[in-house]
Amino acid sequence: MENKILLVDDEKDIVDLMEEVLQKDGFQSIQKVFTGRDAINICRLFQPDVVVLDIMLPDIDGLEVCKQIREFSYCSILFLSSKSDDIDKILGLSCGGDDYITKPFSPREVVFRIKAQLRRQQYQTASPVNEQARLVAGPLTLDKESCRLYKNGKEIGLTGREFLLLSYLMENADKIISKERLYEQVWGECSSICDNTIMVHIRHLREKIEDSPSNPQQLITVKGLGYKLKKRIE
Repeated sequence: MENKILLVDDEKDIVDLMEEVLQKDGFQSIQKVFTGRDAINICRLFQPDVVVLDIMLPDIDGLEVCKQIREFSYCSILFLSSKSDDIDKILGLSCGGDDYITKPFSPREVVFRIKAQLRRQQYQTASPVNEQARLVAGPLTLDKESCRLYKNGKEIGLTGREFLLLSYLMENADKIISKERLYEQVWGECSSICDNTIMVHIRHLREKIEDSPSNPQQLITVKGLGYKLKKRIE
């Protein structure tokens, strides 16, 4: 199946350049829009695999666009922004983004990041014979074939990055996993992101899987070492 890419930026030159580079790399199913509202509408119809989304748009800012897309799609979302402060990156990732690229940027880097997201999506849907297709830890059941998470039988929505993070933690339940190991396994080539990124994603996972996110009982922090997801909750 051909991968579908949605480009969203109010600077037409940037969008056209990105389209040209993507086409040279073999991507053919590409849609371009220049406003936030069009991005949301096209995303519903086009169902892209990856959205490259500028934060500064003329009508709705990219953060709000991301939040609305997350109401109906788990596609990968890569933010483009001229803001490079850690707090801006954290805001982008905390509202559902999967990656954050600062302007000015190399179009080849964006293509590289898109391919990284697509590889992770393939990992989500892959079901190797020697791996369990369903992971269970306490009240949580993660179906790796359908990429769905259930808590006590009730489905809980995850972003693509949250799925990869939780999947890896559940595969290694009761083990302490360092931040460095999580970077390597979940972010891969994007491991240069700020230290707070994992904290943001862990917090969002806790909000979805813990009864009391401020007092986690299953996804715990091991001070100075990393994180551990418990197989059973006492």
